[in-house]
Amino acid sequence: MDLNAKTLPPMPLTMEGSWVLHQMIRFDWAAWRGVPTDVAETMVANFAAMFDKMGSDKSALFSLVGHKGDFMAVHFRLRLDDLNDAEVAVTKSALGDFMEVVHSYVSVVELGLYESSVKLYQAMLERGVEPHSEDWNKEIADTLERQRAAMSTRLFPDIPPARYICFYPMDRRRGEHKNWYMLPIQERQRQMHEHGMVGRRYAGEVRQIITGSTGFDNWEWGVTLFAEEPLVFKKLIYEMRFDEVSAMYAEFGEFFTGIRRQTSELAALLAIAE
Repeated sequence: MDLNAKTLPPMPLTMEGSWVLHQMIRFDWAAWRGVPTDVAETMVANFAAMFDKMGSDKSALFSLVGHKGDFMAVHFRLRLDDLNDAEVAVTKSALGDFMEVVHSYVSVVELGLYESSVKLYQAMLERGVEPHSEDWNKEIADTLERQRAAMSTRLFPDIPPARYICFYPMDRRRGEHKNWYMLPIQERQRQMHEHGMVGRRYAGEVRQIITGSTGFDNWEWGVTLFAEEPLVFKKLIYEMRFDEVSAMYAEFGEFFTGIRRQTSELAALLAIAE
């Protein structure tokens, strides 16, 4: 059998884990200044208690730097329903009356299995397994089950405790002259491997969580970076743009940069006297 690139199914296998919501929030400072101090203190205390109950490893608050908002709330949940519960809890809180969500992003943790997909597809074709047949689908399901067990901590991560965050959405180009999805899967696998090697060099400095958003939001992926030193975001993203996959096929949305804030800091952030 001729196992050229065209014989392989074009779509790589993926595994999905935690659901993720980014909420970019603008705070109504003018209205807030009119709230009596004792009432404001109660609002802040109740909001902090609500966030603490969610767990700092599953919901986190960041101060946004720049004009795109004042805060960013990030939530990781096991189910989409739970993600919506967290969203509603923030909105329905008394402090939520002073918060306007100016942007949000819905996605799910995604691990792309380009290399595993190519190897598995080739092995099955060599054995004469018909693509998308019952045997084909069963072997894929068995493989994904084993992979999920091995990668559960990556699929269902805690929010890293790092001080700084950088979030941005991205697409792969689908234009007239450059279309990522028209490349053979083996070529896409090669480019993604080279791209991933750059990221590995920053593994000790940056925690990167890739989330898929096709069908859920306006872009195809969200990229969330966590680090203790913010300059590393610039270095990593700049170096990655020299990769073929980024230089030729990547489109980027807006970037959001923030500083992790503990609930114990809310009173000071909102200028409540101690």
